[in-house]
Amino acid sequence: MRTTGSVLAVVPARAGSKGIPGKNLRTVAGRSLVRRAVDSARRATRIDQVVVTTDGDAIAAEAVAAGAAVVRRPAELAGDEASSESALLHVLDAISTPLPEVLVFLQATSPFIDPADLDAAVARVVDGYADAVFAATPSHAFLWRTAPDGTAVAVNHDAATRPRRQDREPEYRETGAFYVMRTAGFLENRHRFHGRVELAVVDGAGAIDIDDEADLALAEALAEAPGAPGALTDARVGDPAPAPTTTRDPSPTRATPAPNGAP
Repeated sequence: MRTTGSVLAVVPARAGSKGIPGKNLRTVAGRSLVRRAVDSARRATRIDQVVVTTDGDAIAAEAVAAGAAVVRRPAELAGDEASSESALLHVLDAISTPLPEVLVFLQATSPFIDPADLDAAVARVVDGYADAVFAATPSHAFLWRTAPDGTAVAVNHDAATRPRRQDREPEYRETGAFYVMRTAGFLENRHRFHGRVELAVVDGAGAIDIDDEADLALAEALAEAPGAPGALTDARVGDPAPAPTTTRDPSPTRATPAPNGAP
């Protein structure tokens, strides 16, 4: 497989949605979700091209207006059961060779993707420290599940021991905002998680995933609040993305620090 050494961002955006009809064209702070994803990718200095894959005419028009290329997705890859991987593989099949070295998968349902986080994650893959990097936010939550008989069962802790928050090692919740991966590894494994996988630890304040009307209302409120996470993605496209401010590594055994703000 020949690659260009380039970085391609792909935003899958189906026209159909059961939770929110026309979800990808719904707006937060005056911009559609698909436009917000494209804008974040275009503001990232390490991303060379942005493609929206969709089965919808209106979404395709919005993507072009936002400055992205469009790959039309066939109906069999646009149903509720179709995987995100299938959409990414279709884009790679549709574009002209050589293929990009790095593939960035962004979800339009995450309206506050920071371009600086994208750049830091891409750098980890391009520079050879990781094969796949994904957005995650720290969590100290005590998780439970329900057993078949209806009783509650502790998942990630000993129910008899209640350590203080500051005494617990954080776990990390996958936000779904973005995934950065080496294209060759993705094509070989047909999965976004392959090889050495690292976290891109992002601000939990903006780690919202739009799934229903309540999520949209919350995102709108966050975007309008002073100093909100939306300020990072409401700047003009073409403005430089803010530089990462920390160099801590989420992998304590890694000698070279990761520039992704990990604790």
